[in-house]
Amino acid sequence: MRKFEYKPPRLHSGQLRTPVVFYEYVPNSGPEPGESEKKTLYECMAKIDEVWMKDVELAKSNGTLSDITIVIRDPLQDYVPTDKHYISIDHLQYKNNRYNVKHVQPDPQNNRFINIIARLVT
Repeated sequence: MRKFEYKPPRLHSGQLRTPVVFYEYVPNSGPEPGESEKKTLYECMAKIDEVWMKDVELAKSNGTLSDITIVIRDPLQDYVPTDKHYISIDHLQYKNNRYNVKHVQPDPQNNRFINIIARLVT
C-alpha cells in the first residue's frame, strides 16, 4: 500500500499579488474611427506568467511570444471573461500595455482558479 503524503496545492491565494482590471471597449460615436474604454467589468488580484524559457523557441515560431497567462480566483457568476474583454495590469512592466482575452479555461489542478491566456494588443 502506498503511504499517504500531503501535497500542497500548486497555487494559493498568497501568490495572487498583481492587481488587474477587466474592461471592454466600444467604437467611438461619430465619424471618427477608434475605440474608447466603456466600463470596468471586474477588478481582482492575479498571478501573471509569461512564456517559459523552455517554450521561447516554440512561441517565436507561433507568434505568441507576447502572450501571458493570468491566473485569478474563480469569480463564479459575478464575472465571466470572454474574448471581447481587455485587461490592464497594474505593474511597472505592463503599465502601458493592453491585453485582449484570447482563451479562458478552468485550472485542472484546482477548480478555485481559472487560467486566462491574453495577447498583447498593439
